Amino acid sequence: MSARELRRYIDGLLHGRRPKDFRPDADEAEQLRVALELLAARRENDTPRTEFVDDLRRRLAAKLEPAADDKVSARAIGSRRQVIAGTSIAAAAAAAGVIVDRALTRDIENLPTASTLDPVHGTWLAIASSSDVTEGMTRPFDVGTVTGFIRRAQGAIIAVSGVCTHQGCRLWFDNADDRLRCPCHSTSFTVTGTVLTHQLPIAPAPLPRLQVRENAGVIEVFAPAKPA
Repeated sequence: MSARELRRYIDGLLHGRRPKDFRPDADEAEQLRVALELLAARRENDTPRTEFVDDLRRRLAAKLEPAADDKVSARAIGSRRQVIAGTSIAAAAAAAGVIVDRALTRDIENLPTASTLDPVHGTWLAIASSSDVTEGMTRPFDVGTVTGFIRRAQGAIIAVSGVCTHQGCRLWFDNADDRLRCPCHSTSFTVTGTVLTHQLPIAPAPLPRLQVRENAGVIEVFAPAKPA
């Protein structure tokens, strides 16, 4: 059976359809077993149990490492790894409806906290009137050398960079979910810069904080000087 046919078989299985019968080889049978266990691991909110995810990660890692006396060629091993990893992880995404990297990388809760961007040379620039940014409001700004978002929280103004720390895509504010989103790779941050969700092999860094102040009824950000 081809890889495409196998994916169709697993997809039908996960969606409750009865796929056509076939005789799987050992590796295909292993992938089907993983798909079945993923389906059985679903909870009401379609998120797999932590214990199941950890066990699956260990078993996949063991499966991808050949035995010491394995006489299969390196090329065949690489091809087999691609089929097992690609099909099994794709099945995981379809069955669980969650971001796969949460099963393969560190948890969001363990990410480092945001640092402060502190330019060596710069100047204070006005970006808004204090009266225009009320409690709980988030507002974007762009002064040329820096772009970001300001937020009033418990009376104080905070500011974070408006550029994603992954590849520099410009963020936008999702008012409905009260978070900053990257349009490039579906990464999202809190308005204080903490990573909320991502679909990357390695979690991106938090958004840097920017120096901000209120001066005589005006909100100002400390921005790098423009190149000469």
